[in-house]
Amino acid sequence: MKKNIHKKGFVFQVFEAENKSPFDTLFEIFKELITHTSGDFDEAISWLRDLDKEYKLTTAEYTIDDFIEDLKKKGYIKDEIDEDGSGGTKITAKTERAIRQQALNNIFGKLKRNGSGGHKSKSLGTGDEHTGEFRSYQFGDALDKVSITESLKNAQINHGIGNFNLTEDDLVVEETLHKSQMSTVLMIDISHSMILYGEDRITPAKKVAMALAELITTRYPKDTLDILVFGNDAWLIEIKDLPYLKVGPYHTNTVAGLQLAMDVLRRKRHTNKQIFMITDGKPSCLRMPDGQYYKNSMGLDEFIVNKCYDSAQQARRLHIPITTFMIAKDPYLTQFVREFTKANQGKAFYTGLKGLGEMIFEDYETNRKKRIKG
Repeated sequence: MKKNIHKKGFVFQVFEAENKSPFDTLFEIFKELITHTSGDFDEAISWLRDLDKEYKLTTAEYTIDDFIEDLKKKGYIKDEIDEDGSGGTKITAKTERAIRQQALNNIFGKLKRNGSGGHKSKSLGTGDEHTGEFRSYQFGDALDKVSITESLKNAQINHGIGNFNLTEDDLVVEETLHKSQMSTVLMIDISHSMILYGEDRITPAKKVAMALAELITTRYPKDTLDILVFGNDAWLIEIKDLPYLKVGPYHTNTVAGLQLAMDVLRRKRHTNKQIFMITDGKPSCLRMPDGQYYKNSMGLDEFIVNKCYDSAQQARRLHIPITTFMIAKDPYLTQFVREFTKANQGKAFYTGLKGLGEMIFEDYETNRKKRIKG
């Protein structure tokens, strides 16, 4: 008789792309283009037509004009007339939400596919968020924390099924985290250097902001996120304004951004507060008490730099850590960020545009989870 032989191995198949409708295929591209064009529908469609000519995205049965008509029917765009009589086609709030969701999937989806254990921590403890990790039962652990399934499995392994017996040594407890509320201010540099040298740095920053906003509003609704931009001055923007954000002919007034961020966080009742700052340039501007601007783009101005250090120390006294995401790697700027981080006792990441979103999300997840001992 032939013995049954069980073989293990891999089976390779030809990749088959997900079957999407013509509208869904074009809509994925459209959402990327509308982000790059800062919400300009006509420019995005112009780019889409160019891509269609090059890559044959549409067919005779479904054209770009059919796509535009579907966008209107589905409520993603609408015709508007401005007060001056001009107007055109604009994206709607439904599109803004779709853009934020896509940004979240593109950035946070990568994190979910990573292996476990990506968060820095010193200890685990009691709390209200399950980790999926287990440890032996210790005297004083609450009974509702005991994992019945894992404990019964241990008992069967240790004592056998015939003479079933459950002892204290068989009990295991699932580790949990205490979730704490977090108030975050995200600062985005919109100075002119964010589009210099042929590199678009503002679009990745917008995508990160939109993804972070979508994460907080959907997954952590008790957390708060305020977004501000800083150039010659600093001002708050709404989440819905993010797709339309543009770089201006500005210098970099880092102090104005930090002062506004601290003012916002002072009004928050949550004990956990933090500032995330995305910037690519050196501080080059201050607004003086008389309303005039002091500007110096040549090197690091000692007067401006010292004001930045003062703001960093002020935030430290308020127990507000600052995490700087520096998307430029000039040695003298790196040294400035290092001294700035030391003054605040915060953190700094020296990164390019690639991986910026993953870094911010990892740091946000780490900071908002306070691990305590039982």
